[in-house]
Amino acid sequence: MDKRAIFVIFGLLAASTALAQAYRWVDDDGITHYSDRPVPGAERVILPKSSSNRVRTFQPPAASSQASQSSQSSQADSAQAPFSYESLEVVSPTAEETLWNIEGVLSVSVAVNPSLQAGHQVRAYFNGNAQLVSGTSFQLEEVWRGVHNIQVEVIDANGKLMIRSQTNRFYVQQNVIRR
Repeated sequence: MDKRAIFVIFGLLAASTALAQAYRWVDDDGITHYSDRPVPGAERVILPKSSSNRVRTFQPPAASSQASQSSQSSQADSAQAPFSYESLEVVSPTAEETLWNIEGVLSVSVAVNPSLQAGHQVRAYFNGNAQLVSGTSFQLEEVWRGVHNIQVEVIDANGKLMIRSQTNRFYVQQNVIRR
């Protein structure tokens, strides 16, 4: 290939790089995009002049403005997103635990994350029978010797199920005193 043709090609490439344009736009999710091709609603970004022969790179605006935009969009999302619990479990009695001599009174502890919200209630299922209980620690009466199951759920003020725990099977043993 002729040397002049090579220089012409390199000259055209250099000129097109020097004349390159950049565009910035924000999508529906609030994410800022940059491109060398215009899209509807994009604004042209003026690139700084290069003082060397190296390839120019574009530095986006400071992270503080992007961080404030993302924090504003996350605040808007949290205001619109319905509340939900991350976890719920029966802490006591644990699954497959054997309890001795409880004299018919079972103490139950429940862990819920985040904490129980105002207006929400805990409903316990002891051997399949449902009952509303007060808070995350409560006692059940007339729990005698044998195999038992307990499960809890959190319901909102309208009775809508928010979260349900796994079922814990546990055992109650009673010492026998012979007379």
